[in-house]
Amino acid sequence: MSTSVTTFRDLRELTVAAQTACRLLFQECCKAGIDFIFVTETYRSQARQNYLYEQGRTRPGQVVTWTRNSNHTSRRAWDIAVAPPRNLYDISTLLKVGTIAKKLGITWGGSWPAGQYDAPHFEIPTTWQMPNGYKLEGQVVVPTSSAGKVQFIVEDTQKQKEDDTMRFTNETTKAAVRDYIKQAVDKKLIEKSHLEKFDAGTLTDGDFAGIKIIISQRSN
Repeated sequence: MSTSVTTFRDLRELTVAAQTACRLLFQECCKAGIDFIFVTETYRSQARQNYLYEQGRTRPGQVVTWTRNSNHTSRRAWDIAVAPPRNLYDISTLLKVGTIAKKLGITWGGSWPAGQYDAPHFEIPTTWQMPNGYKLEGQVVVPTSSAGKVQFIVEDTQKQKEDDTMRFTNETTKAAVRDYIKQAVDKKLIEKSHLEKFDAGTLTDGDFAGIKIIISQRSN
């Protein structure tokens, strides 16, 4: 196929806002249990748009688009499909995704009038911003084939914090560090809460590094 009519599925072909909107949509779908959808097209060259428009008109095949002017060409639109065993364009699934999209300020082609109806199509206006109450809560993996599933990976910040807590290879070193912190507390160089965190085993290496800087500054 000529590069001018190549199908692009990479989200990086979209504008930054459209990338964010698409990831947000897939995140919210995944949270709703819809992890079996995938992107079939993102950016579309004008040559490809014309090529698709001609299908079913001046070129053999079924009509697949109603317009030569698509926001695919402006990098603000993407198409999706549904993985087996459901139908590729299972309308019940697309309706659920469209309902979620509406809450996010994303336009769904399934809400367009007859003659323009395009259920797999989603796009954003140039003014799109993430709506209040929403954010990308983690890493969102958007599949580009039916072989993959939507993945929504939330970093376990509590686990990271626990993993970063201070560890000691012997009790002598631990006692020396505790004595260092206690003396700073007694001298009112740092708050007593730091010693309490140390005793509770929740003081991190980062916390201790900050404590040492504070003690150094306030000791001068």
